[in-house]
Amino acid sequence: MENILILLFSLGLFVWLVFLLDAIIGLRKLDSLEDEEPLNCGPLLSVVVAARNEEEHIKASILSQLEQTYKNVEWILVNDRSTDETGKSMEQLAHQDSRIKVIHVHDLPDGWLGKNHALFTGAQIAQGKWLLFTDADIKYEKEAFAKALHYAEKHQLDHLTAAPNLSAKSFWLKTFVAFFLFGFSYFKRPWLANNPKSKTGTGIGAFNLICKEAYETFGTHERIKMRPDDDLQLGMLLKKEGYRQRIITALQLIEVEWYGSLHEAFVGLEKNTFAGLNYRISMVFFAIFGVFTTNVLPFITIFSGNKTIALLSLGNILLSGIHYFMIIRRMTVFSPALFLVLPLTALLFIYSIIRASWLTFKRGGIVWRGTTYPLSKLRDHE
Repeated sequence: MENILILLFSLGLFVWLVFLLDAIIGLRKLDSLEDEEPLNCGPLLSVVVAARNEEEHIKASILSQLEQTYKNVEWILVNDRSTDETGKSMEQLAHQDSRIKVIHVHDLPDGWLGKNHALFTGAQIAQGKWLLFTDADIKYEKEAFAKALHYAEKHQLDHLTAAPNLSAKSFWLKTFVAFFLFGFSYFKRPWLANNPKSKTGTGIGAFNLICKEAYETFGTHERIKMRPDDDLQLGMLLKKEGYRQRIITALQLIEVEWYGSLHEAFVGLEKNTFAGLNYRISMVFFAIFGVFTTNVLPFITIFSGNKTIALLSLGNILLSGIHYFMIIRRMTVFSPALFLVLPLTALLFIYSIIRASWLTFKRGGIVWRGTTYPLSKLRDHE
């Protein structure tokens, strides 16, 4: 057993070193939207917002957008079969500003996820050169649109995605969000989107800005109509097919409360955890094994009576800690001191993977916003 641990942690040191060097290089190419100059006059921007039962958030989000310094904007609000007052709130907003159009979706066509169909429906009537797909609970500072458009036009992009401030209230929710971003960084390596030679891309649902011409030639949301992780898949496929893409941070300009509590985070991740693992049991076990051996086990074996194992464990902890510090400082507003409870947060994350995967199998699919999508159909569109 000791020989296995020595081999495992020796390999871990090498892997963490590779991840660390990759992050150092990648983060240097990750710009901050706050540093960009604003575009005061430019092409029409079409903001497409899909919402289902978002009466608590939709008004505040849209009002923050109406205060943007960039004025050449139209809003297309798509009410996706809501059973609350979301549609009514949208109509009230449309009465306040003539730039707002409202679409009410009453039926979901077969072979579509609700959000994807709603975004597709809104994009069909959009008149702008640029489309901004954003969620119904995002809050924007006044220069967010102006700075993003200036950045996209300056770099002649087809797609720009921005990492917002994922705000969280409770301590354990903060640790969970921080760990999610930490894991996402070395699993998906989002900064590769900024490398013109790379085919690896990314997308973030809070802010996906895409040139309408590129969106249409790419094939629109019809390409990803049954993907719960539509935002990520949109960016990944665009970059894979050679479209010009970048990711930036916008921690002071764009904010979203990802989830209101840790329990809500567990429930929210039910829809896309298994999808992110390509609906494969082997990937579920690989993810659990990877998270445990890299983020939990070294914190246990550091107390081993075998000095080699203890030192290798310490090395893994130090390298992962440096990586964690870099990611959290660059992509969140949280304190890197959250690393002190990393093994506990990793166990919570493992629980979320097991829970989401088990419920997907138990239900025979995912339940998202009141609609059940069979696993067989999700896999058919993989």
